[in-house]
Amino acid sequence: MIGMNMEISAADSRADFGGTADRRETSRFPVREDVRYRVLHAKGLPGSGVGKTLDIGSGGILFTTQERLPLGRLVEVAVNWPVRLGGACPLQFVAVGKVVRSEATKAAVQIMRYEFKTRGSNGMAASTAN
Repeated sequence: MIGMNMEISAADSRADFGGTADRRETSRFPVREDVRYRVLHAKGLPGSGVGKTLDIGSGGILFTTQERLPLGRLVEVAVNWPVRLGGACPLQFVAVGKVVRSEATKAAVQIMRYEFKTRGSNGMAASTAN
């Protein structure tokens, strides 16, 4: 629609999480995609699972979990990206970050590093190992 204002402000994207107001300074975008996650260096902790992203921003990602993730632990998350490279090649967003908020069925991860990988027809990222 012409003239429709699609701007999203940081104030509009704030949500209540765990009874405290969201104080993020960056905007979050309501991306709903499949996510796979795994706790790095788990050693006896719940290791991996699947869920759905609830929102993604430049500094973090909020997603559903199968169990409560341990606060402060490093987690790798892999999201099937909704936009294709060149309109044809499916991508996967892979990030590593620290669990900064956690509930029984959702977690927020502060992104430390990320990359985009091409993914195969099975939905998994193509191997980058030699």
